[in-house]
Amino acid sequence: MRIHRMTATFGKLQGRSLELGDGLNIIEAPNETGKSTWCAFLLSILYGVNSRERDRAGFIADKNRFAPWSGAAMSGRMDCGTELGELTLTRATRRQTSPMGEFSAVYAGTNEPVPGLTGAACGETLLGISREVFERSAFIRQNNLPISQDAELERRIAALISSGEEGTSYTEAADALKKQLNRRRHNRTGQLPALETELAELDRQLSESNSLARQLVQARSEVEALSRRAEILQAELTDCNRWEAAQRRQALSGAASAAEQAEVRAAQVQERLQQDQIPENETIARLRGAIVNLETTRRAVDKARSERDEAMKALLRAEAAVNESPFAGQSPESARREAAGTENEPVKWNPVPGVLTFLIGVPLCFVVTYAVLFLTGSHSKLLALLTMLAGFSCVCALALFLKKRAFQAGWAELRLKRFGTADLDAIRQLAEDYAKLCEARDAAQASVNAKSAAADTLYSSLSSNEQGILLEVRRFAPDAFDIPTADQLLRACAVRRKELAEAETAAREARMRYELQVQQAPAPGTPEADVPAPVRSREAISTELDRVRAALAEARSSADRLDGQLHAAGDPAVLRASAEDLAARKERLETEYSALRLAMEALEGANTALQNRFSPALGRRAAEIFSRLTDNRYAGVVLDRSFRLSAEPVGDPVFRDAALLSAGALDQLYLAVRLAICELVLPPEKQVPIVLDDALANFDDSRCAAALQFLKEAAGNRQILLFTCHSREGEFFAGDREVFVQRLTDAAVEV
Repeated sequence: MRIHRMTATFGKLQGRSLELGDGLNIIEAPNETGKSTWCAFLLSILYGVNSRERDRAGFIADKNRFAPWSGAAMSGRMDCGTELGELTLTRATRRQTSPMGEFSAVYAGTNEPVPGLTGAACGETLLGISREVFERSAFIRQNNLPISQDAELERRIAALISSGEEGTSYTEAADALKKQLNRRRHNRTGQLPALETELAELDRQLSESNSLARQLVQARSEVEALSRRAEILQAELTDCNRWEAAQRRQALSGAASAAEQAEVRAAQVQERLQQDQIPENETIARLRGAIVNLETTRRAVDKARSERDEAMKALLRAEAAVNESPFAGQSPESARREAAGTENEPVKWNPVPGVLTFLIGVPLCFVVTYAVLFLTGSHSKLLALLTMLAGFSCVCALALFLKKRAFQAGWAELRLKRFGTADLDAIRQLAEDYAKLCEARDAAQASVNAKSAAADTLYSSLSSNEQGILLEVRRFAPDAFDIPTADQLLRACAVRRKELAEAETAAREARMRYELQVQQAPAPGTPEADVPAPVRSREAISTELDRVRAALAEARSSADRLDGQLHAAGDPAVLRASAEDLAARKERLETEYSALRLAMEALEGANTALQNRFSPALGRRAAEIFSRLTDNRYAGVVLDRSFRLSAEPVGDPVFRDAALLSAGALDQLYLAVRLAICELVLPPEKQVPIVLDDALANFDDSRCAAALQFLKEAAGNRQILLFTCHSREGEFFAGDREVFVQRLTDAAVEV
């Protein structure tokens, strides 16, 4: 297959085209110019876009990752040469849910469709391999150089061992055997566990059915035994009823006699009470209540007298307080007037100090006047007159002051003698206190009058009630002359009335017992003679009969329940037949399971044997390529069915696991194995193109040159597309017309 031209509206590519030549194509482009997008487009144009793929953590589905940035529908075209001829393949998007789902394959330059070439089978038809094999062999990405396991790739590589047949794969065979094994048994699931569960359930049902049958027989036996015991107890209870009927007839005669005697005694007591004129209970109760009320009234009289005495004492104390006041004998109003008039009351005063002051002061004024004139040396009459007037004024003022002092001293002495204090406010307060004492005395007098009247009223009522009670008691007890005697006589009457009530009650009860026994007595008939007394009491017989009946009902219910459960459990014969059928099916499945286990073990043994000689031709060719890429540093390469790789350094017989190699050497080993697979495994007639996306990024210059030289040689049989972000690959083939080198930019393609 040769790809001539690709045109894509895919991801960042918007109607961009890429021309390709035969042999080795070097497509050089900076990062983010669409190298990986062209590779993904090539894969999608051949095998389509998986519309069922979904985004997940760390992964974006191709249908979303390469959706055109412009918002246009995903589409593309590829012109190629195949064994079917020159073809034009196109894919377009008609429905958003099926990107590039519209496929067309026509012969180049015509509209004639290629028969049998569909979108689903396009890649496998043109390349001869499935998408999985293509991605694991000829489609080489930098981040996907390691080879993952695939059943079809495994079949193709296994064909190199001996048989050349591609129809077998250990993985598919093991999966098929494992599915069959799991179908029959997988932990607790599968046909065998289901049969075992069903068989265990049938065994349980059979066991339960047999147990129910045994329990039903036992329950029916218990019902019969309890029925017989109930009949015996019922007969014993009938004999007890007969004996009790005879006893009741005897008791009825005794009850009639006792009722007659009680009625006679009650009549005798009633007659004696009438003869003694004993009052009725109501009268006795009323009089005794009145006597009790007398005690209450007497206590009230005592309390009223005590309160009256206390009021008399309070009155005496109030009168004494009034008499002790300096205003005693006056009314409160006159006391207030007297207290208010003490300030203006005439008083005797001593005039001697004033007269002496005047007699001494006048001469002294003349002396002072003469002294002033002498000291000033003046003979002015006016000065002398003024000095005399001033002195005379001073003498008069002093005389008046002494007079006022004399008056005040007289008033103070008079008030102190009359009221014991000279303070006018204190005297007024004494008057107010006297008024309050008078009010308290009057209130005490009113209280004494009221309490005396109450005590007299209560005593009068007490005397009247005592006389009334005694008069009424003497009607039937002439000896009652005082209240205590009357109370004793009333008590005696109450006792006799109580005796009558008890006699009448006894007579009524005796009559009621007789009538009740008459009602309960057996029907008149011939009395049975010599009825034997029962061995046990009626209570014991009835208790046991109730217990036996309850047990019988429970036993019958249990038997009915067991019978229903036995019918619900099913026919034991049917259950046994079902169990035998299940046992046979289980035995057959166990035989198949054992055979499958043996086949699985045989397959695993064969696979173990093949692991040691898995595709020696592939290993040898990979070793040759790896040795050439590494300048003969390694001599051998081995791989197993899981594509685990090991390399043998030259001069060192110990193989090194691929994980121990450097990143660059590891990429070179994976590339060698991929190229070996492409040579030996892929169908040569299809000339499957090899696509490398930055696969040489980790190669140093020397090993990169070796790889490029090898790729040029390999391109003699197939087309190889090498996408790279470096310029060294293009520079290595500068001037080489057998290699088609072009540079991609965001704007155009440079050749």
